[in-house]
Amino acid sequence: MSDSAPHSAARLIGWLSLAQLITWGSVFYTFALLMAPIEHELGLSRAQASLGFSLALLAEGLLAYPVGRWIDRGHERLVMTGGSLLVGACLLLHSGISSALGFYAVWLGLGAGLAATLYPPAFAVLTRRYPNNFRRAIITLTFLGGLASTVFIPLSAWLIATLGWRHALWVLAAMHLFVCAPLHAWLLRNAPAAVQSADSTANLETPGHTKVPRTALGQHLWSAPFVLIGAFIVLLMAATAALPAHLVSLLRENQLPEAWVLTTVASIGVLQVLGRALMYFFEHHVNLHQVNRLVPTLIPLGLAALLMTPMFQTAHAFLVLLFVLLYGMGNGMLTIVKGTAIAEYVNRDHVATLNGALGLPTALARASAPLLMGLMWSPQTGYTTGLWLLLITSLLGVAALMAAQRLSDRP
Repeated sequence: MSDSAPHSAARLIGWLSLAQLITWGSVFYTFALLMAPIEHELGLSRAQASLGFSLALLAEGLLAYPVGRWIDRGHERLVMTGGSLLVGACLLLHSGISSALGFYAVWLGLGAGLAATLYPPAFAVLTRRYPNNFRRAIITLTFLGGLASTVFIPLSAWLIATLGWRHALWVLAAMHLFVCAPLHAWLLRNAPAAVQSADSTANLETPGHTKVPRTALGQHLWSAPFVLIGAFIVLLMAATAALPAHLVSLLRENQLPEAWVLTTVASIGVLQVLGRALMYFFEHHVNLHQVNRLVPTLIPLGLAALLMTPMFQTAHAFLVLLFVLLYGMGNGMLTIVKGTAIAEYVNRDHVATLNGALGLPTALARASAPLLMGLMWSPQTGYTTGLWLLLITSLLGVAALMAAQRLSDRP
């Protein structure tokens, strides 16, 4: 399969997108709906129940590097098919848990399955298969994935209300065992040849390209562009991951009517997809490196708008809605920039391994940022201190990306 087979590429990307929709929706977003019944039946506190999700994020981060190595060695079919089978098995086991220990065990297993099935491995697969058009393929993949919460929050809620949470998990498990796993096994045949580790004197020849020197993987891991891109990804992950858990409370504190609060939060998924659609439309009309510089700035601009609300009371509602628009669209497009930055500015041949090396720091940032945001809240100042920290963090991340662009050989 190659860039020259558009119909085959469209089929692969379309079906991979469906698997992403199911995986994000049935596990990542459904957790919030499982918390209340789990707490009730197992006698867990909110903090104890939340620990299950944190363990999943930790397992995902710990396994990101070996998963990346396996994909770079040509085992993408085994990785993603096995990941879907593991997720399905863990959801079935989840339906029978009767203790906190069992609850934590299945979420560690689910985290391992997510490491092999979510965006990072899927992005790596597309980058390896379509080296000349990977960015457009990744944007296409994220359209359907961006609607995971829109589809699965009501679907999972209906299943839980109709069948009970234990039997609802049977249905979700079946989606992985009978849809996602067969899709990955079918789609990911004929994987590209494994990337061999080589020293700086080795050469690589790809279709349509002349022979170019290949730098050893270890040199990429310690290179300035990789360190800077890593800082960009981790810092922006922290800035964007801190907000979702607190967004409803944050908007309520800004005196938006309750109906507006709920509508605004629900609109974020749609705004993310809209942002990705704009990137798709402008993909061949605007310099992608300029786009990569612009997109991350939407996050600090949105935060700045929110921080200005006390100073401009007459424009209060406008500034809050401006924040939601910039954050929603920016976060949607930022997924593309983060997912392609290593390939664009460091190395495409080892993209899965290099992205995997960032798995643990990214998982730690994603897990700790919401907690830190909550700890910085106070009745007197609300979220102001935390928002200032997020603004500084996001600006440092943007600066790191720009520095990486200057050090790489990109315009």
